[in-house]
Amino acid sequence: MARVHDALLGGMENFASDRSVARKLKAAVPEVVDLIWCNRAFIGRVVDFLIREAGIRQIIDLGAGLPTVENTHEVAQFADPAARVVYVDIDPMVEPHARAILHGNAYADAITADARDVDAVLGHPSLRALIDVRQPTAILVIGLLHLFSDQEDPHALIRRYMDALAPGSYLAASNFLASDNPKAKALEVMLQATMGTGFFRDEAAILRFFDGLVLVEPGVVHFPEWHPDERIPGPLAPWEELLLGGVARKP
Repeated sequence: MARVHDALLGGMENFASDRSVARKLKAAVPEVVDLIWCNRAFIGRVVDFLIREAGIRQIIDLGAGLPTVENTHEVAQFADPAARVVYVDIDPMVEPHARAILHGNAYADAITADARDVDAVLGHPSLRALIDVRQPTAILVIGLLHLFSDQEDPHALIRRYMDALAPGSYLAASNFLASDNPKAKALEVMLQATMGTGFFRDEAAILRFFDGLVLVEPGVVHFPEWHPDERIPGPLAPWEELLLGGVARKP
C-alpha cells in the first residue's frame, strides 16, 4: 500500500505492479489522489492538536507509508522541536527512505514491523530508545485499519495498544465508511480486486475503535469536519464522505 500511495502521488519509489493498481484505483475513483491529500491534511491537524493542545510529546505512527510532504515528525517538531516520533511500517522500503530523511534528527526514527504484532512494535529497541510508554503517548492508525479484515479483529488490536499505554495517551484512528455512496462501493470493489484488502465499516464499527476512551470534539467525523483550518463552505463532495476519523484520550 505504501508503494501504491507513492505511485498515486507521482513518486518514484514504486514498481510497475504498483502503478498498475494506482491506474485502476484512479479509474474507479478519479478523486483518489485528492483523498490521499485530504488524509495527509487530517494527519497534520491531528498531530498539531496532539502537540499544541493535548500536551503529547511522543507519537507512534503505525502504517506510516513512504515519506512525503508534511510528515508526522515535521508537524510535531514544528510545534515542539523535542517531540519524539517513531514511524512503523511493514514495507521494508519505508525504513531506509524514512531514515534518510531523518538523518541527524535525534528525536525521530523508523522501524520495519507488522502493526498487528503489538509486542514486536512496542518492544522494538529503536522504538524503546525514543518512546517511554510509561508516559502519555499518541498512537496514529490513520489509513491502516481498513487493511485488516474483521477476522483479524482490529478492534482487539487497538485495545491491546491502548492497554499498553499510560493514562493520558491518545488514539487517532480512521476507517473507510461503508455506505450507499457509489464512490465508496467503487473504491471498495477495486481495492479488494487489486490488493485483496480494503474493508469498509459502518459508523458503529468505526466508533467501537474508541471504546473506553474519551473522544475529542467533534467526535468521529468526516476528515474535513475535524478541526478544519477554516469554515467548511457547504456540503462535502462525495469523495470527502469516504472516510471517518477521530481522536480520543485514554482516561
